[in-house]
Amino acid sequence: MEKNQEFIVTIEDMNEDGAGVGKVDGYIWFVKDAVIGDVVRAKAMKIKKSYGFARLMEVLEPSVSRVIPSCPVARQCGGCQLQAMSYEEQLKFKERKVMNNLVRIGKFAEDEIHMLPIMGMEEPWRYRNKAQFPFGKDKDGNVIAGFYAGRTHAIVEAEDCLLGVEENREILDIVKQFMREMKIEPYDEISHKGLVRHVLIRKGFKTGEIMVCLVINGKKLPGKERLVEMLTGGDGKDRKGQGVSEQGTKGLEVKEQETSENEAKGYISNRHVNRNGIKGMASISYSVNQERTNVIMGKEIVNLYGPGFITDYIGNVKYQISPLSFYQVNPVQTERLYGTALEYAGLTGNEIVWDLYCGIGTISLFLAQKAKKVYGVEIVPQAIEDARRNAEINGIDNAEFFVGKAEEVLPEQFEKNHVQADVIVVDPPRKGCDAVCLDTILKMRPERVVYVSCDSATLARDLRYLADGGYVVERGRCCDMFPGTVHCEVCVELCRK
Repeated sequence: MEKNQEFIVTIEDMNEDGAGVGKVDGYIWFVKDAVIGDVVRAKAMKIKKSYGFARLMEVLEPSVSRVIPSCPVARQCGGCQLQAMSYEEQLKFKERKVMNNLVRIGKFAEDEIHMLPIMGMEEPWRYRNKAQFPFGKDKDGNVIAGFYAGRTHAIVEAEDCLLGVEENREILDIVKQFMREMKIEPYDEISHKGLVRHVLIRKGFKTGEIMVCLVINGKKLPGKERLVEMLTGGDGKDRKGQGVSEQGTKGLEVKEQETSENEAKGYISNRHVNRNGIKGMASISYSVNQERTNVIMGKEIVNLYGPGFITDYIGNVKYQISPLSFYQVNPVQTERLYGTALEYAGLTGNEIVWDLYCGIGTISLFLAQKAKKVYGVEIVPQAIEDARRNAEINGIDNAEFFVGKAEEVLPEQFEKNHVQADVIVVDPPRKGCDAVCLDTILKMRPERVVYVSCDSATLARDLRYLADGGYVVERGRCCDMFPGTVHCEVCVELCRK
C-alpha cells in the first residue's frame, strides 16, 4: 500500500480517539469518522510499519449504528468525534472503553469490578454551560468565530455549536458587530497582532445568568461602553448604575466612530442582532493575555459590568462562578455524578472527609451536607477563594480549604498535624493522582476512597496502585458528561480490606 492509494475496508472496532479500526491483509488501518460496521472506501494518508491512518472517502455500506450528524461541520470541527454514531452506541462505546482500560492497564478481571450501567442523557444536545470561541478571519478577510479543526489551529466557523446554549450564536453576532464598529481586528497567532483572541461564554442553567468575557491581546478594550450597551441593550451602566468600570485601571474613553451607509450595511449580519440585548446578561469582562501561548485565559480579569461572576446551583448548593473558575460544563450530568460520589462516600454525619483537587468546592460542599468535617485541597488560589466564598454563601461552616498541591498538603496535614480521614475523594486532572498523594492515602488508611475520573487510563493505573496497597474496588459507574465526544467521567468506590 502506498500513500494516497485508495482501498475498501470493513470497520471492526474503534480506538479511544473515536477513529474506526479495520484490517486489510492483516494490516491495521485507523479511519477517522468511520463507525463500527461500516464498509468504507478510504485513502491512505500516513503509513507506519504495522498500522496506518486513512481518510474516509465514501461510506459504501453504512453500519446500523450510523446516523447523519446533526452538526453541518461535524467532520471538520475537532470538538465532536462520535456524531455519526447513534447515541445508544456512543454509550456502549464509552462503557467498553472504560472497561478495556481497567482490564488492560489496571490488570483487573472483568468480573472483579461491578460496573453499573452508564448514566446517559435523555436529551444529549445543548448541554454545555461554557464555550470558548477563538476568533480569526476567513479567506475573504471576514471576522469569524468557531472551533479549531482537529489537531490544528485552523478555525472552523461554527457559531451555533449544538452542544452549547442557543444564546452563544447571538452573543457572537454582537461581538463581531462591535468589532466592526470599533474597527477591532481579531488575533493572528503568526504575527501576534490583532486584539480579540477568544470569547468565553458561560450560562447558569438554573439561574439563567450569562457571562461574557473577551480574551484580548492588549491592556485596553476600545469602546467598552458600546460593547456593554450592545450586550445588555442598555446605556452601558451596570446593575448598580455606576457605568462601565475597569478594576484597577483608568481606561481611555473611545468615541463611537461614525460609519458610512456602505459600512453600515456590512455591520448587519444575516441574523438580526437583538437590540434589547441578551436576556440574563449578568457579567461582562475582559481577560488580558498578551503571551504567545495556547493557554486561552490570561491571569488579569478586568470587570466591565455586573459583579464579576454568575451564580448557578448543583442540587441545592449555590455556586459563584468567575471567568477563571473551574466548573463542570454539563450541569445536568454533574448533579448525577456528584450524587453518585456522595452515595459511594457512604456518609452518616460523623466522618472526616478530604476532597483532593477540589476546584471551587463543588464536590466538597456536596459532601459537607452529610459529613462532620470536609477538607478541600486545590493548587489554584483563585479556586480556593471561590470555594471559601461558596461555603459562606451556602452557610456551610464545616468545610475548610487549603491552597497547594494535593501531594504536598495531604502529607503535611497527616504527618505534622495528625489530621485523619474516614473518606477521601479525589477528582484529579487527566494525568491522574501523584504517586506521593496515593502513598499518603495508603498511609492514612481511610475506610473508603471515592475516585472521580475524567480519564479512564490514568484511573485504571491509580486503581491498581490502591488495590495493591490494600483496597478493594467495590463498584463503579460511567457518567456521560460529554455526548458526541469520546470523553467520559467515571466514579469508583474503593473500600479498605
